[in-house]
Amino acid sequence: MEWVETTGNTLEEAKEAALDQLGVAEDDAEFEIVDEPKAGLFGRTRGEARVRARVRPATPRGKTERRPRKQAAEKSSEPREQRPRKENAERGERRERAPREDRPQREPREPREKIDVDPEEVGKAAAEFLNGLVTAFGTTGSVKVSRVEEEIEVLVDGSELGLMVGPGGATLLAIQDLTRVASQRRLGDQDTRLRIDIAGYRERRREALSRFAQKVAAEVKETGSPRMLEPMSSADRKIVHDTLMEFEGVVTRSEGEDPRRRVVVEPAE
Repeated sequence: MEWVETTGNTLEEAKEAALDQLGVAEDDAEFEIVDEPKAGLFGRTRGEARVRARVRPATPRGKTERRPRKQAAEKSSEPREQRPRKENAERGERRERAPREDRPQREPREPREKIDVDPEEVGKAAAEFLNGLVTAFGTTGSVKVSRVEEEIEVLVDGSELGLMVGPGGATLLAIQDLTRVASQRRLGDQDTRLRIDIAGYRERRREALSRFAQKVAAEVKETGSPRMLEPMSSADRKIVHDTLMEFEGVVTRSEGEDPRRRVVVEPAE
């Protein structure tokens, strides 16, 4: 997500305003101080505090250890006769295998038979899994399930749930995938749509992204120049598309491949 810039009488006020725009907790944001209030006469201050903030990027996973190039080069330079005979024998077996067209063909799998699953059972299974997960995280919280026809939403509320949300909601998305496996896939459900929210994070992020999208759309409409946003998840991209669907003078589209897929806001023709 891009940087936002906010002001306040104090640094704390400016930071709070930035957190409101981003819709995240302070631990999930990073700040840059642009200006600080100056000390004046009689203990008063002059000017205002100005900060820039954005959602803290997710920490990239560490790369697996690789064999040093020198070691790999030394191994490849060994005389052919010193390599194990077993390796050469295995290569010979591979060469002697029958051509692909002579191999027996596997029979195509039959389509999985559709099972009618009660959505209430899916919601109960999801709630049971999340209750256990909250306990496993060493915190406390309540789980509430709401359903409108085939749409199921499970809300986890409580204190100190930031670890279950993670930077930019990354842990929340992983928990949602696990919950779907533990409920929908386990029961064979193919009809319901299951959505997880923890500590109201999704709602806060939806509001923040909506405000941000409207601000970008106004700039694009005024300047006539398209704007490419930061890479986002499919859920965040949908929020931007839905927000600007009725915004006159601009259109949106997505381009790129996940996880670098992003939204482009451009003037309407």
